[in-house]
Amino acid sequence: MRTFMAKPADIERKWYVIDATDLTLGRLATAAANILTGKNKPIYTPHVDCGDYLIITNAEKIVVSGKKLDQKIYFRHSKYVGGATYTTLREMLEKHPERVVEHAVRGMISHGALGDAEFKKLHVYVGPDHEQAAQKPEVITL
Repeated sequence: MRTFMAKPADIERKWYVIDATDLTLGRLATAAANILTGKNKPIYTPHVDCGDYLIITNAEKIVVSGKKLDQKIYFRHSKYVGGATYTTLREMLEKHPERVVEHAVRGMISHGALGDAEFKKLHVYVGPDHEQAAQKPEVITL
């Protein structure tokens, strides 16, 4: 018995759409990370980008439990002295809801060149419309 290792030429990529309306942020990010890394495929190989393309719509309609809207903090730094910026989840959802989903998914895929390649296949949109209609994506319900 030999272990099958996928090569980049063996991989066929599909396009998927997930509507984020009333989905929990963490569960959505976990499902998205599995699709982007290719863990939902039988030919998954850890060192090869086996994942599919993913479109997430209605990013502003995600749900979080507990007091996370006010207690979850996003940190940025401008690299100047005193340049730290703290933003709550509520403020991020009002200004840039797509960044909330992207940040959650980015934290669940590998941190390196492979993860960068997988993350480029993610497209997050505010509202139900997206630009990838020509790819005929399949709808996934979670």
